[in-house]
Amino acid sequence: MNGISTLLLHVTDPAETARFYETIFGCAPVEASPTFVLFVLPSGPALGLWKKDGVEPAPKGVIGGSEIGIRVDSNKDVDCMHALWTSKGAEIVMPPANLDFGRSFVATDPDGHRLRVYAIADET
Repeated sequence: MNGISTLLLHVTDPAETARFYETIFGCAPVEASPTFVLFVLPSGPALGLWKKDGVEPAPKGVIGGSEIGIRVDSNKDVDCMHALWTSKGAEIVMPPANLDFGRSFVATDPDGHRLRVYAIADET
């Protein structure tokens, strides 16, 4: 079966954005060029950072109009990841909060892409 294998983000400076992701994810890219950087994430999919000036066809969307979700196991994990990312300089646009689906916080990368870390609320 075919499935999602790579998430691509259009970025201004792949090297700068790669430093951000290397810092918060704690892993190095597996490929890097002036226009493209690729991370293979332990959870499965790859994350590609593509210089937006060279994307074909040219993107028409608005940066920040969607999110990458990162599911963790517990509320404590949400809070721990928030503390870690904050200590590493990530811009937090929403601190940890209990929402209707569970606990979550939102950070942004250097280009304004939103990263939502969350734990699903117990259904019992």
